[in-house]
Amino acid sequence: MSALITGIHHITAIAGNPQKNIDFYTGILGLRMVKKTINFDAPDVYHFYFGDELGTPGTVFTTFPFEGARKGTKGTGELTYTAFSIAENSLDYWVERLKKYNVTVSSILNRFDQKLIRFEDHDGMGIELIANNKDSRKGWTTGTIPENHVIRGFYGATLNLKAKELTEKLLTQFMDYKFIAEEDGRFRYGTKGEPGDIVDIVVDKNGRQGIQSAGTVHHIAFRTENESSQLEIQKILINNGYHVTEVKDRNYFKSIYFREPGGVLFEIATDDPGFAIDEDEALLGEALKLPEWAETQRQAIESKLAKVTLKTQDYV
Repeated sequence: MSALITGIHHITAIAGNPQKNIDFYTGILGLRMVKKTINFDAPDVYHFYFGDELGTPGTVFTTFPFEGARKGTKGTGELTYTAFSIAENSLDYWVERLKKYNVTVSSILNRFDQKLIRFEDHDGMGIELIANNKDSRKGWTTGTIPENHVIRGFYGATLNLKAKELTEKLLTQFMDYKFIAEEDGRFRYGTKGEPGDIVDIVVDKNGRQGIQSAGTVHHIAFRTENESSQLEIQKILINNGYHVTEVKDRNYFKSIYFREPGGVLFEIATDDPGFAIDEDEALLGEALKLPEWAETQRQAIESKLAKVTLKTQDYV
């Protein structure tokens, strides 16, 4: 039987100023903006998607930018650090680049025999870059970063929880994840144990609950192949006591949502149809794309959204 869950699809965060959000992820990190749309559940708020050339599942970091939002705080019940994958020899390049743009960056750290750096975006979003030689993905190679140093996609994500047992049960019994290793109180899981499917659990029994707002993750979405496999995993989850939503049409994928036992919002999203269904591949992310039901409200929606500019050259 083939796996129903194959790794991470996307990770969605809450942000503040939309222009600063675009400048950081496209300008400094060099990701491609593959879609500019709205939060389907809050149409007066943008939804930005940043990823590789086509927004391949496993590369897409998305944001809901709320102008004026206060900063959230990292804590338990949250995804606290999103890890991106870079080439094994790219850490020095990224340390220098981040410092160039006045981003405070950690010293080079070691975890599971891999080197990484840790920093935050302008809103306080926790980010890691993990150097490895196991990632054959190309990333966005015609952006602002030299091809040999581009971000390839996700490496994984860290869940900060008060206990791991029930979340571990969910991952390993119902979501095709396997336990890989433990190091210094960090428990690692993966579908194949490759960049793009890693989930780490860090247990903080006495930690304070995180406060969700700008600079925190709203949810993590896991990949499933299609609508059929999504319905299959939905049935499995419901039959085992998880409160799962109905299927929601997000235009570029179908989604179901539920909250894992530690408090983090999980989504299962389909790989298809992708981001090129309403834009030419060469023009992804340039125009504001609305779902069909919102087109009649375009003028009112656009009037409430801040004007933003997508830069085509290096961030300055």
